[in-house]
Amino acid sequence: MEKIADSLKFTGPIPPDGRHRAEELCRRQVTQKKAEQVYLNTLSVSFVNSYLQYMGFETDLDKSDSWNPVQQTLMDVADLSLKNLGSLECRPVFEDAQFIDIPPEVQSNRIGYVAVQIKKSFREATLLGFVRKVETDLLPIKHLQPLDNLLEYLEELTQVRQAELVSQLPTDNKTLIKLKQWLENVFEVGWQEVETLFDNQWANADWNLRSANGSFVSRGKLIDLGKTGIIQSVILVVGFIQENQQEIDIIVEVHPIWGENYLPPNLQLMVIDFEGVEGESIMEAQTRSSNKNIQLQFSGDVGERFSIKLVLGNISVIESFLI
Repeated sequence: MEKIADSLKFTGPIPPDGRHRAEELCRRQVTQKKAEQVYLNTLSVSFVNSYLQYMGFETDLDKSDSWNPVQQTLMDVADLSLKNLGSLECRPVFEDAQFIDIPPEVQSNRIGYVAVQIKKSFREATLLGFVRKVETDLLPIKHLQPLDNLLEYLEELTQVRQAELVSQLPTDNKTLIKLKQWLENVFEVGWQEVETLFDNQWANADWNLRSANGSFVSRGKLIDLGKTGIIQSVILVVGFIQENQQEIDIIVEVHPIWGENYLPPNLQLMVIDFEGVEGESIMEAQTRSSNKNIQLQFSGDVGERFSIKLVLGNISVIESFLI
């Protein structure tokens, strides 16, 4: 491809906060040459960050080396961290450039390389295109793929990462528990009416009160966290109220089984972001020596997925849900 069509590029303003960050990092440098390098790198990263966020991709500037003053000083780096995907290198070029400079230190550990043309005003930029890999210090601009290919590539990468997460789950828990079906009285095996799991003399008054609300749906399940030959069970209870067609409020509780007054110490309850490759915990609670229950509450949108993880010592159990 000798020339990338203008319709396959994207031109827009560089965000003001990105320009301010570039000026801040620039002032930290000792030499004029290094200051200019850091300034352009930061503008490029800020522009790509703004564009990808607008296109629906989750970025993390704080995890990017380019946003770290020390790393910017030590290296020629313009990376943007995309949550659970990896780092995208955002290389700056001027309007008359024919080649993109790719320093040796950024020619690996990248999911791709984007060329960012910085306008003379330093207030506007154009995304010229991208490549997945580089094997040279100078990449001809004419070898760039169209910008649309970048978006398709990132979508594919997102799906691959999600599939990897599913494959990492224990075999018994790969089936998603569909909360929406609970509204139709369709429940997965093992999920029972909460009342049947508790001793009637030790009924949870608060939970019974919530259950009295006609729109509140709940089920409980016995979870075994014991080592081989040792039974150490707890009751996992999940309930929710559908606030509207798109959002539900979810409550997760863990209780001791009948005959036990307290939960085992150091029992962890976690809500895990299903989209996270590494199974990132977004909230958690932990028992002490005399907890009768632990609880987490959060909201979710229809179609979202999440997991609940219980950990006791080196034993863990994961239950995965689809809202």
